[in-house]
Amino acid sequence: MATKIPVTIITGFLGSGKTTLIRHLLQNNQGRRIAVLVNEFGELGIDGDLLRSCQVCDEETATAITDEPGRQNHSAATNIVELTNGCLCCTVQEEFLPTMLELIQRRDSLDCILIETSGLALPKPLIKAFRWQEIRNAATVDGVITVVDCEAVSTGTIASDLRALEAQRQADPNLDHETPIQELFEDQLACADLVILNKADLVDTQTFNQVAERVRGELPRAVKVVPANYGRLDPEILLGFEAAVEESLESRPSHHDQEEDHDHDDEIHSTYVILERGFNPEILKRQLEALVQEQEIYRIKGFVAVPQKPMRLVLQGVGTRFDQFYDRPWNPEEPRQTRLVFIGRSLDAEKIESKLAAMLS
Repeated sequence: MATKIPVTIITGFLGSGKTTLIRHLLQNNQGRRIAVLVNEFGELGIDGDLLRSCQVCDEETATAITDEPGRQNHSAATNIVELTNGCLCCTVQEEFLPTMLELIQRRDSLDCILIETSGLALPKPLIKAFRWQEIRNAATVDGVITVVDCEAVSTGTIASDLRALEAQRQADPNLDHETPIQELFEDQLACADLVILNKADLVDTQTFNQVAERVRGELPRAVKVVPANYGRLDPEILLGFEAAVEESLESRPSHHDQEEDHDHDDEIHSTYVILERGFNPEILKRQLEALVQEQEIYRIKGFVAVPQKPMRLVLQGVGTRFDQFYDRPWNPEEPRQTRLVFIGRSLDAEKIESKLAAMLS
């Protein structure tokens, strides 16, 4: 029997740095033949596009697959697979299984598979899919990596009411109420074989130690917690756990173990804006900061066209903190659009678009 393909699942909350981690891994793959499955939350493929610009994959092997209702566009040569039609933990059979079966057919040309889940995904329903007959003899979950935004946890921005919630807990030890985001955070940690405290450079040593202590307190098992800046870690740390996670799920408890199905917070959704123009990055940043104050926006990510600049600007925001860098030159055949995805609770999509469009004048 052929050796099973090792699969590493990379999970973590919105904006924790999962895509940056994978991009760094692809750029330092040490000759490994890696397939990447990206599960976006929303209709614009920002993360997949960012990975395809890592300048490791050639044009043929970096073509994305987008599953849309009624249409499948699969290519046997594709090494970066992009699923934008639903959260993988909710649509494992409809979305994940067909893609995995295609990758399994290419098992002789692959050394490993990386799966980046959306920030709203629960890990366990996806891991359970590796027990299915169609998959279990060909692939195994080598390990689960949970990426944590160290600074966000230190400031409580993983949920807008997290500090108030913790204060309520302290006041009432019998209180049994958690926000969906807090449950998600705990479930992602409970599945981990490795926890990465990313963006550690944004906090001082004392704060980092406090975050690490809090994270270790959430872990049901002894799991290594390591710091990282921009996801820059040696591949030897990220791969080769040989944990066969699908066989040990009982040791990874979650809030949803007794449920047949789970529900996301229906008020958390994404919207996007595409504008056929460029922006001054600082002026755009100020407008986005204002939008974050007006609405409960957890995450902003996308690409910005900057006037007089030949390079594409990548913009990523978590709360009121924004990071940006130029990733590659604009291709001659692609439109120089500004494309931004917003993820949050009860978003007013029309207001977001109108505020950004008003910057045209």
